[in-house]
This record gives sequence, C-alpha cells and structure tokens, in this order.
Amino acid sequence: MVLVCVATAFEGALLQERLANRADVKLVITGIGPVNAAHAATIGIIERRPDAIIVAGIAGAYPGSGLRIGDVVSAESECYGDLGAGSPNGFLDMKAMGFPIIDGPTPVYNELPMQLFPSPKRVRFVTVSTCTGTDDMARSIEGRTRGAVENMEGAAIAHVARLHNVPVGEVRGISNLVTNRDTSQWRMKEAAAAAQEALLAWIAQR
Repeated sequence: MVLVCVATAFEGALLQERLANRADVKLVITGIGPVNAAHAATIGIIERRPDAIIVAGIAGAYPGSGLRIGDVVSAESECYGDLGAGSPNGFLDMKAMGFPIIDGPTPVYNELPMQLFPSPKRVRFVTVSTCTGTDDMARSIEGRTRGAVENMEGAAIAHVARLHNVPVGEVRGISNLVTNRDTSQWRMKEAAAAAQEALLAWIAQR
C-alpha cells in the first residue's frame, strides 16, 4: 500500500478523483508545515502500515537551480534548511553543532536520503518553516544547502519514514521561483496538476 501525503486539498484533488477505487493507495491531507506533516505521516504509518510513502505537491525553485515554473522534479534528498543555530560566522546546521536528529551507526543530521523517485528528474529538496521571500535569503539557503527546491513538509515526512523504515519519495511541481516575493507570477494550480499527473503515471506502473 502507498501512502500519499499532500499538504492541502488542491494539491491532491486529481489524486482523490482518479484513485478513488484504488484500495492500495491512501491519500492523506497533512496540513501545512513540518509538525502537521510529521503527525499525519505517523498516524498513517501506524494505521495503514504502508509499503511506501510519497509526498506530492508544489514547491519553489531556487534562483540557481535551472528549473522553470511548470517543471516536475523528484527529491534526490531532503534537507531541514533552517534547523540549527545562528552564529557570528553564519548558520550552523546540526552536524556543525554535533547533534544528530537520528542517532545510530550512520547518524542523520539535516539531510535525509530518499528511496523512491516518481519523476525522472532528481534534485535536492530543502524544507523550511518560513517560506523564503527575498532573493538574498534564497541565494543564502541555496548556497549552504546546495538545494534546488524549497517546500514546507518533505523533510519531516522523510524523517518519520526513516524512523519507521518505510521507503519514501517526493514529487513536486514548480509553482514559482524563490526570490523577492511576487505572487502574481505564481502558478500553483498548474504546478499541483503537473505533480499529480507524474505521480499517477508512476502509480500506474507499480
């Protein structure tokens, strides 16, 4: 069974319509942000015991990513982009601080690997709690994380999936460029539809 996690109803509307008769796929609307996402994923794992988890939705692309509005990409990895500490010398991630988020023989700090790839193009994803709204901040996060795509839920769901040993993937449509905030340029519905179509094609091949 595949647990599909979307943050909002419009990011899963096509999936809800076209997968209504599929008992092997469960769509969960998590709510926005990492706490809602982690909570919903945990409940989904406990109740459904999925073989796989896929996060789907929209995202912004950082200025140097080479991505365009309308592109669909899978997460090669996920990263907590703002989990750490500030310092006079700049941002310190969890590795720099010496605190893994998952301890063990191979400790995990800010970055979480992904195992499933619903679309062929793979890039590094970054999860933040505050959406970036300036060009300077976008380039700063992009530079220190080497990320291409920004979202608000993916790392939290990947984190929970890792704790429960469930393979996880993420697919998102690019709705906007992460720069000085200008919502008139965003294409949220189109990006959401593109991501869902890619995921539907992937599910059809399983």
